[in-house]
Amino acid sequence: MSRMILRRILPILILLCGVAAFLVLKNTRPAPTPVEPQERIWRIEVTQVAPAEHHPVLALFGRVEAPDRVRAAAPVAGRLLELNVRDGQRVAAGTVLARLDPRDLQPRLEKARADLEKERLQLFHDREALEQERKLLELAKVAVERADTVQSKKLGSISSVDEAREQYARAQLGVTLREQSIAAHPARLSMLEATLAEATRDAERGTIKAPFDGRVGVVEAAAGDQLQPNQTILTFYPLDGLYVRAKVPGAFSEELRTALDEGEHLTAQGFHAGQAISAVLERLAGEADARGVDALLRLTPKTRVSPGAFVDLHLQRPAAHATIALPFSALHGGNRIFTVADGRLKGITIERIGELQVGPADEGLVVLRASDLSQDQPIMITHLPNAVDSLKVEVIE
Repeated sequence: MSRMILRRILPILILLCGVAAFLVLKNTRPAPTPVEPQERIWRIEVTQVAPAEHHPVLALFGRVEAPDRVRAAAPVAGRLLELNVRDGQRVAAGTVLARLDPRDLQPRLEKARADLEKERLQLFHDREALEQERKLLELAKVAVERADTVQSKKLGSISSVDEAREQYARAQLGVTLREQSIAAHPARLSMLEATLAEATRDAERGTIKAPFDGRVGVVEAAAGDQLQPNQTILTFYPLDGLYVRAKVPGAFSEELRTALDEGEHLTAQGFHAGQAISAVLERLAGEADARGVDALLRLTPKTRVSPGAFVDLHLQRPAAHATIALPFSALHGGNRIFTVADGRLKGITIERIGELQVGPADEGLVVLRASDLSQDQPIMITHLPNAVDSLKVEVIE
């Protein structure tokens, strides 16, 4: 009986001993040191800049064009006898590019000369004939007077008088027509001279020569082809007349137009096929659309770029005064930068002017204007996504 009671009481005693030991340990434990919260310090880089004059750049993407490109075409229908150049060939001024068969051009020239000589002979004969016809007119006039006299004396018939008057009218008509023909001679002569000049021009155009130093663009015909009037044979463009046509956003069009009107020399730099290229802004188009206005930049004569190629350029914009240039990492939200004062950040609202290209391999700088920025005040150039005013920072030396 006592053993059964012991079995029931023993687990309870063990449980009570464990609870007592826990309470003793809890009451005798050492007091923990209180943890004091500390503000996190962000390590940043800063720079110091002073307002100065900067030339921001405008990134452009355009296509190379040749506005002075010449389209050599057949002046008249004929066969192409010679073709001395190929696509992309560089030729000097005066070089014979192609030649039409002269047998298609000379007959028109000879006919025009013959018609002109015939008209000159016709004038000579008309003047001689006019003298004869005037004499016939005088004789017809005398015959009419004689017939009237005879008729008045009742010695002649009425029919003889009518016949004399008819001969007089015919002689007078002949003189009038001859005088009209002589009067119209200058007009006919001018028309025939114009026809001769046109035939001479076409004969000269049958030999197509390079009007300037340049390069052949596209050859569209071959020797032996039968050509129609105004059919294109080849295109030819000057080496120093290449332009880049690029679209300029409307926000910059008036700025660039004003600079051009004031005579500023705005240049552009870029690369094409691994080679550096340069151009000068020459003019802006007179009309704009929703995307902006076309800008025409003249490439330097030594630039080796073919028409139709697409190039990237950075156009120099007019000078921006009292501006600073910072890395893009200094911008927060697009319109704010942060300065450092007493180890804490202070936000400043800025006006973004443009971009500044430092070198081909660099990311460039952003040009901005900040009216609240003090002289030589340190500016944070480390981009912190959580940057706010009064954030504690440490400057990395």
